[in-house]
Amino acid sequence: MDKTIPVYLFLGFLDSGKTRFMHENLCDRQFMTGEKTLVVLCEEGEEELDPSQYQGGRNVTVVTVNDKSELTQSFFEKAAKKARAERVMIEYNGMWLLNDLGQALPKNWQVYQIMMTADANTFDMYNSNMRQLVYDKISATEVVFFNRYDDSVDKMKLHTIVRAINRRANILYEYKDGSVENDQIVDPLPFDVNAPVIEVKDEDFGLLYLDAMDKPQEYDGKTVQFKALVARNPKLPKDTFVGGRFAMTCCVEDIRYVGFLCRWSKASTLANKGWYTVTARVKAQRDSLFGGELGPMLLVDDVKTAQKPEEETVYFS
Repeated sequence: MDKTIPVYLFLGFLDSGKTRFMHENLCDRQFMTGEKTLVVLCEEGEEELDPSQYQGGRNVTVVTVNDKSELTQSFFEKAAKKARAERVMIEYNGMWLLNDLGQALPKNWQVYQIMMTADANTFDMYNSNMRQLVYDKISATEVVFFNRYDDSVDKMKLHTIVRAINRRANILYEYKDGSVENDQIVDPLPFDVNAPVIEVKDEDFGLLYLDAMDKPQEYDGKTVQFKALVARNPKLPKDTFVGGRFAMTCCVEDIRYVGFLCRWSKASTLANKGWYTVTARVKAQRDSLFGGELGPMLLVDDVKTAQKPEEETVYFS
């Protein structure tokens, strides 16, 4: 079995600061600890990366991709072999869709982190004119780093664009003097957590899952209702099933099933992989099924057969 190679993916449009961001990482002694690193540049910007500038630069190999057609599994495997790569950094072209990259990456390459840079002064323009490409990048990223920011830029507009696509990404603003500020704007959830029954739309299941798993105590005693793909496992107690969905965490290659542990006396009557509307009371408790940690156990009041949603996969956004 081939050894897993971690991939660090840098996203953004031309002159958004991707190369400088990569340069800063390559200059970071905590990041540069001796691993042989393959750097793949898919866009020619104003700045260049020179391995001789870095601590342990002899372990850094830079290759350039000039055309999207070059993105093949064979290309990546040959480049990695030549560099004897133990990890990979990819500066991806903002005009190319991420799915093209996902299809080209070797099977043993695993995306560890996705970061996006954006020029705070031009980002709104890109969003207005290239919405699909903006959505493609923001929906996958873990961090959006707005550089060249100053108080003349509408921070709320930048925040709103990101949050309309991705609610989990961290947002950072770098001022022109080099100081960095975390985004502090609080977003309301798309469902009413104080309602007698918290009714969750199909597309919002991922947000409920993240919020309840992160703050189970805040849902303790509350009733939730959502559509779920039921999973039954002989390793679980007979009165227990999982109500969840398949979720895309970062890319098409990283779709996994996530769900809530549900207890119901009639669990054995449910069809495995059947679609149901589940109404249940949340109980925050420590359980071996949560690895001994505090988690949300759902005590089911009602289960009804349901039609599968139009979009079966949910997103953590």
